[in-house]
Amino acid sequence: MKRFVAGESRSQATLFPELLDDFVSEDNPVRAIEAFVDALDLKQLHDEAQLDSPS
Repeated sequence: MKRFVAGESRSQATLFPELLDDFVSEDNPVRAIEAFVDALDLKQLHDEAQLDSPS
């Protein structure tokens, strides 16, 4: 079972002329969440999870 879902880039163009990023205002709280997640070292977290899982 996959633990992580690969999402689409927020700067990727959609079927519409706009970008997904255009729908979220600059002062939206989701920007803080995005900055927090972007700062995480997900590779390290993944490696640690692999070490912790029973083989």
